[in-house]
Amino acid sequence: MRLLVHEDPTTPMAVVNVLYNVGARDEEEDKTGFAHLFEHLMFAGSKNVQSFDEALQRAGGNNNAFTTNDLTNYYEILPAINLDTALWVEADRMAHLNINERTLAVQQSVVSEEFKEHYINQPYGDASHLLRELAYKNHPYKWPTIGKELSHIEKAKLDDVRAFFDSHYQPTNAVLVIAGGVKASEAREAAERWFSGYSSNGYMRKAYPPEPYQTEPHRKEVTADVPFDALYLSFHIGGKMDPDFYPSGVIAELLGSGKSSRLYQHLVKEKKVFTGIECYLSGSIDPGLIIIEGQLFPGIKPEEGEKALWVELEQLKTSRVSERELGKIRNRIEHDLATEELDLMSRAFHLAFFELLGDAEWLNHEAEKFQAVGAEDILQAANDIFKPTNSSILIYRKLNPTLN
Repeated sequence: MRLLVHEDPTTPMAVVNVLYNVGARDEEEDKTGFAHLFEHLMFAGSKNVQSFDEALQRAGGNNNAFTTNDLTNYYEILPAINLDTALWVEADRMAHLNINERTLAVQQSVVSEEFKEHYINQPYGDASHLLRELAYKNHPYKWPTIGKELSHIEKAKLDDVRAFFDSHYQPTNAVLVIAGGVKASEAREAAERWFSGYSSNGYMRKAYPPEPYQTEPHRKEVTADVPFDALYLSFHIGGKMDPDFYPSGVIAELLGSGKSSRLYQHLVKEKKVFTGIECYLSGSIDPGLIIIEGQLFPGIKPEEGEKALWVELEQLKTSRVSERELGKIRNRIEHDLATEELDLMSRAFHLAFFELLGDAEWLNHEAEKFQAVGAEDILQAANDIFKPTNSSILIYRKLNPTLN
């Protein structure tokens, strides 16, 4: 296990962050949703801790977790004086998690209801499934974190679930960060006390099938009982460690982050093509996506919305961004990064994340990399990314267009 300690004498609190190098991309295509299922199972109790919430609440703390396609992150925040409590619960569930027919059945029910509520019964809920299936043909990013199909969770077998845990939730596949009002020597001693002697099976993360270069547009139309027609465009970009990731991030901010962005100003406020629109990155470690999504104004056809979007993208490909506009974007990104790092929990997670990528020190250079993006970089990235042959377009139509 990799251990990092971040001392912050300005706070009496401590964060224990355990990042496991396992996400939805580590699942088998016929057994998806397991990483997210474990986000729930890991709170089902262990040999010596029947209730994680209760144990941490008694120590004045709280805990939570989240899962992505690349990783699973568990964390506790509590008074630094009670650090051992957080290390104890994390160590115990790593070594002695209760995985049995009862706990599995309970969490299967919880996750299944979550799947139905947010992805089946929610308007546009399956958009992420459909868009990923359009954009990816080989890579396991082609299904979202919740899983490819509800049946994969409903029919999960105990032996398969245990095998997934044994393969991934072990010291060699984890990064532990202790941050806050702690002394490095004492924190390391405590971590050694709770995690030493844990065996590991030497699991090595598998190689993922590379996504072939896209050479033609991918398109899909669906009709559903939704309030407005909607449009989703995605384009392949490099992964987190690729050179074009930072220009892509600046482009996403410029196009669709907030009411001052180009797409909002031009297509919502001025031309009233969309009622709302945003642009964002999938933020994945392997090559990911830049995604534009918006709901159309009543009376505007999806074809009109798509045409208006391409006009904006072509303008970005042919006209240099002014230094004034670029400066505002850089300043906003720098502000957002600095604000994030004011939060102790955010700091602990990002240290773990960059350590997972290769070196926690890279966290200190995030703002610099965004600041270094110039107008020529944006022009080049826009021309590389916004090609029709690199696009995956999902059109969501209302059941009764006469009411639109």
